[in-house]
Amino acid sequence: MKPNVDYTLYLVTDSALMTTATVEESVELAIRGGATLVQLREKTASSRECYATALAVCAVCRRHRVPLIINDRVDLALAVDADGVHIGQSDLPAQVVRRLIGPDKLLGVSAGTLPQALAAVEAGADYLGIGAMCATGTKTDASLTSMATLSEIRAAVSLPLVVIGGVNRENACEFARVGVDGLAVVSAIVAQRDITAAAREIKAAFLGGRPAQFLSPPKLEIAPSM
Repeated sequence: MKPNVDYTLYLVTDSALMTTATVEESVELAIRGGATLVQLREKTASSRECYATALAVCAVCRRHRVPLIINDRVDLALAVDADGVHIGQSDLPAQVVRRLIGPDKLLGVSAGTLPQALAAVEAGADYLGIGAMCATGTKTDASLTSMATLSEIRAAVSLPLVVIGGVNRENACEFARVGVDGLAVVSAIVAQRDITAAAREIKAAFLGGRPAQFLSPPKLEIAPSM
């Protein structure tokens, strides 16, 4: 059964930026600070290294009952029985990924324009990652998405939206006011000396800026993997 997900604070890993010795330690500390969803995003490691890391991160997420999403790699997501996959515009088509992972796993799709967002909805996405909202060192080739475009997508799409790209404690309230469902955060959490405190502060800033109708995120209900 597909999990009912709280998208409020969506941690995206990056081993090149993290201040911990391992990815799983970074994830553990972020979850302690309130991360509600984790995406394993490792672009430079070998497949064997990614598999080992995914197993370790999956164990942490299962222990805390937090869903794990794998970036790009459908094979890796299936190999470790992750809760879903997130793909970009240059990855396999969303329709193909949905067919491969089946109806019970989460499918996230990156979108930077309204046509891309509508196409992802049509293809069977469960949520959309909107951005990059601000310039960021983690994805130097990304085109920026304006707040006007974000508002346009929010008005047209009922799926959960998370914003990504330069998201931090200072701009969390601004995104909250648009009515997005969550923040996808990389360096503002994993690159900090105190990862737990950084996650807690960003989450508090976002929840503090949310309109009243968004103040009660859905309760997470995810069964542990057998």
